[in-house]
Amino acid sequence: MALLVGKAVRLVSRLSHHGGSALPGKVVERIDPGFLARTLSGLPRGVVLVSGTNGKTTTTRMVASMLESLGLKVFTNPTGSNFTRGVVSALVSTLGLSGRLHADIAVLELDEAYAVHFVRQVKPRYALLLNVMRDQLDRFGEIDTTARLLGQVAQATTGTVVLNREDPRIASLAAQTPAQTGVAYFGLSDDLLTYFPTDDDMHASDRGADGDGAGSAPPPVRHGHRLPAEVTLERVMDHRAAFRLDGRILETNLHLEGVYNLYNAAAALALVRVVLEDREPDDAALMDALSKVTPAFGRGEVITYQGAPVELVLVKNPMGFRLALSSFDPAGQDTMIAIRDEYADGRDMSWLWDVDFTSLRDTGVAMVSGTRAYDMALRLAYDQVPTEAIETDLDRALAAFLEVHPGRPKRIYCTYTSMLRLRSALGRITSVDDAGVGA
Repeated sequence: MALLVGKAVRLVSRLSHHGGSALPGKVVERIDPGFLARTLSGLPRGVVLVSGTNGKTTTTRMVASMLESLGLKVFTNPTGSNFTRGVVSALVSTLGLSGRLHADIAVLELDEAYAVHFVRQVKPRYALLLNVMRDQLDRFGEIDTTARLLGQVAQATTGTVVLNREDPRIASLAAQTPAQTGVAYFGLSDDLLTYFPTDDDMHASDRGADGDGAGSAPPPVRHGHRLPAEVTLERVMDHRAAFRLDGRILETNLHLEGVYNLYNAAAALALVRVVLEDREPDDAALMDALSKVTPAFGRGEVITYQGAPVELVLVKNPMGFRLALSSFDPAGQDTMIAIRDEYADGRDMSWLWDVDFTSLRDTGVAMVSGTRAYDMALRLAYDQVPTEAIETDLDRALAAFLEVHPGRPKRIYCTYTSMLRLRSALGRITSVDDAGVGA
């Protein structure tokens, strides 16, 4: 009955364009609290849980896509609705009336806090824990709190936990895994460490010279010379990367945008190798599977409008925004920034002051929008970045932005709810892939 009701809610929600991708899951959880655990319990290869501050959606997509390319039938939550009810909603969409999940493995993205709720119901066989950064401080508090949440995921994992050895808080979670649970790492070559600073690196100036400022985290510790990594990212190139696996250097082209997604690819490779260790896919098959991965919706997704590309780049914390800005040359593009402060974005937008926007000085920003448009415009002004227009209404802002230099490539940096609304608005005027998400 819960499944039938959930499917009915999903249909009504989509037809009426009300509610989001998680609404059917919320209803099903209320009717049948055991639905999630019961449905996922019979998967032959169990459940993969992916969590961390940055890169969850794209990395989950990478892992799921690669495992499918390598022969497994995969269930995943592809929309980025990463609460437990979002996973239930994805199940409602996938399941037939029998209620049986026809898959070998589930690859699931979970919000850091909701991952704890998930593992109380379902023990993952594998966990991939990416990083901890200052993000949504109004929800999580300081990042040590986030690390403690991810520690509970590590404690609940029954097979193998894959950790980021370059993030000291993530690497330290190895000590919290059960004795029978394996630990593997992904990492960076020494040459790339400066491309991907940890949260401590970014906020080193907040501590005293001895690193013992009041309430501060421990000084950054880099683990690259002490912990063996399953996969390391060795070199980054334009839509191409080189990885080290068991001493071998492998290169492949990628469809993904941004240097940060190349590091996510190393994480995905490490996890896939662990899941398929009984099959040991050859190097060519692994690289081919990775090369086929396309961007997750709203994460470097390119939508064509009147023959010109409109790229959506999700930004939700200082590190993500900084890496996005460093990944893309603004020359020859029109730039828009859309910042909202709904619950899913995080209410505290003070993190914008930790982002360096000087790379936009020469080109300027054509449009700033969203509920926090004026905060964003003020931040740009402090970095001497010219702003051509400010419009808090996203629909009007998008329409005006698209008319600037028709036919010229455009890039929009946007928070999560801004991305959903902009994507929906674009869907009314051009072709946009259906991701199953309400407006």
